Amino acid sequence: MRKSRIPAAMMAFAMLAVAGTANAQVSTILKPVQIGVALGAAVPLSDLGNSFSTGFNVTGTIGINVPLLPVGFRIDAAYNQFGAKGTSNVNAKIAGVSGNVVFGMPGVVITPYLIGGVGYYRVSSSATGSVASNNFGFNAGAGVKIPLIAFSTFIEARYNRVSKSGGSTSFVPVTVGVMF
Repeated sequence: MRKSRIPAAMMAFAMLAVAGTANAQVSTILKPVQIGVALGAAVPLSDLGNSFSTGFNVTGTIGINVPLLPVGFRIDAAYNQFGAKGTSNVNAKIAGVSGNVVFGMPGVVITPYLIGGVGYYRVSSSATGSVASNNFGFNAGAGVKIPLIAFSTFIEARYNRVSKSGGSTSFVPVTVGVMF
């Protein structure tokens, strides 16, 4: 009895792997444009991390898939907020729009990918007398895409660096999202 369970389990795993891979390919072919949302934590780095604690991220995204190629494109609009260390009255806010290239790597069921691009960010604070600024920046990161029947999910982390006069601001959002 035991010997027959092992081949049956291997066959079931192989069928799931093929179905997941086929679903990933079908979603790219049948859904050349996808819309998604993501939520997660935003971790401040460097000078931003010295003054502010981990906050949150909300992202809206439009994905453009190129059939039969591992390269796609994404336009993301994100909002990040960080609370000041030691006081509850002050928040740092970073809103931005970025254009990104997504490079999918081969995978079975779960597909890893690299993502990176450039963006335009608005950095502001809720402190009285603070000055908001608009600046260019870039992001680079990695994630995994998990295709499901009606939609796909993803988990990713991206390093963001915003150039501004007198220095730069860096943070890493770690998000979980869905693409329809």
